[in-house]
Amino acid sequence: MSERPVRVRFAPSPTGPLHIGGVRTALYNYLFAKKHGGTFIIRIEDTDQTRFVPGAQDYIMDALAWCGIMPTEGPGIGGDCGPYVQSERKSMYRAYADQLVENDHAYIAFDTSEELTTMRDQAKQMGMPNWQYNNTTRSSMKNSLTLPSDEVQRRIEANEPYVIRMKMPRNKDIRFEDAIRSWVVVNTNNIDDKVLFKSDGMPTYHLANIVDDYKMNISHVIRGEEWLPSAPLHIMLYDAFGWEAPTFAHLPLLLKPDGNGKLSKRDGDRLGFPVFPTNWTTAEGELYSGYREKGYLPEAFINMLAFLGWNPGTTQEIFSLEELVEAFSLPRVSKSGAKFDPDKTKWFQQQYLRSTPNEEIAVQLSQLLTDNHDLASLATIAGLIKERATFVEDILTEGSFLLAQPSDYDEKTVRKKWKGNAAVLMSEWKTTLSTLTSFDAANVETEFKSFITERELGIGAVLPLFRLLVTGKGMGPSMFEVSEFLGKDECVDRIEKGLEAMDKLVSSN
Repeated sequence: MSERPVRVRFAPSPTGPLHIGGVRTALYNYLFAKKHGGTFIIRIEDTDQTRFVPGAQDYIMDALAWCGIMPTEGPGIGGDCGPYVQSERKSMYRAYADQLVENDHAYIAFDTSEELTTMRDQAKQMGMPNWQYNNTTRSSMKNSLTLPSDEVQRRIEANEPYVIRMKMPRNKDIRFEDAIRSWVVVNTNNIDDKVLFKSDGMPTYHLANIVDDYKMNISHVIRGEEWLPSAPLHIMLYDAFGWEAPTFAHLPLLLKPDGNGKLSKRDGDRLGFPVFPTNWTTAEGELYSGYREKGYLPEAFINMLAFLGWNPGTTQEIFSLEELVEAFSLPRVSKSGAKFDPDKTKWFQQQYLRSTPNEEIAVQLSQLLTDNHDLASLATIAGLIKERATFVEDILTEGSFLLAQPSDYDEKTVRKKWKGNAAVLMSEWKTTLSTLTSFDAANVETEFKSFITERELGIGAVLPLFRLLVTGKGMGPSMFEVSEFLGKDECVDRIEKGLEAMDKLVSSN
């Protein structure tokens, strides 16, 4: 690893909402920086003004804040290497583009978009579908390599639009070591002469990216696999400027749960899970759901993302953010794509909900309820139900009987258990409960065991009936703890009403 101080950056484009693949890239940068006592930077790369989406930058920062992976430098945060929005750095890039031209690493090209389209069409007709502006074809195009110098100057003075292209050398192997993929070798004959500076006065991603990484002293570029084809060009740019290149690490793609291919928004729509960290509403009013609004805890979301392409080399799966920082390393990041698993995502959420203190859940429950409820009671409900829930709101669904008497009764349990002397047993059990002076869980359980022992019955002959009448359900948390929470009067009243309901059901059948 480089001996330079670790400085990494996450550089999203404000062209829409932040995909979870982008969040994972930000997370890995964050973990790497924290692991090595370095700096995590956010830089907004908005050189493509045609695709700029209002509100996207705020969305990105808000989403990262929810995830708990905020940078130490960035827009709205500050730092010594700002501005951290590329459009605000516009004035600096032209000098670097001119420097490349002066040193014969780049050239000026006057070809119009119509002329380029004509060249591509002609190439297709000749059986060459993938025409490129490169070290072979540039000799037949309108550029400073083919036109006389005075003609070039005349065109420039006449304000004729032009771009600046990288002058890729012919038949040269570009080699660099990727921290995840080992050595990568690409021949320049396979690379076109990319545009570095556009006619609108803005740099392209390639030039701005390299200049900004240099100016911000970036030591490691950790980014998605989709940028791997651009890495040889970036290496060439570092060489052309005489700068030390950062260490590159290209992360594997996030793959759709079914079939092959990169995970997309359409897969989320089709299979019913979010692909964005938080809700995003388009300018047309179309809503795309996020993990935050679906009820996921940010810690669960981050833990899930960390495992999409990385593993700790142990059987441990639940990691706090601090533990992820300690365990993370680039060599343990996979080269192959990581298949997204919605069910595993829910599993992580379940684990984190179960470990959340009941008092914290109680506050969230109170925000979901329209009526006022005692926080201590809600905390008890959380403790009784959270093992059976995935999201906080599930506690209200699964534990509805703890807030109100049941309005219906589980049909499967009724058919299976309500037969023979069920009504007699429950009447006798109601009488027993009504005589108890202490109604804590332990005492109710003791009386229950005595009740079934005296009648030489198994637990399964009585407990499901008790649960059915009190909760309306066929399964759930400990009935003795439920009884303590509801209290004697409520339990007895529910059994009486349940017996009446069962009598009506039996009569109607």
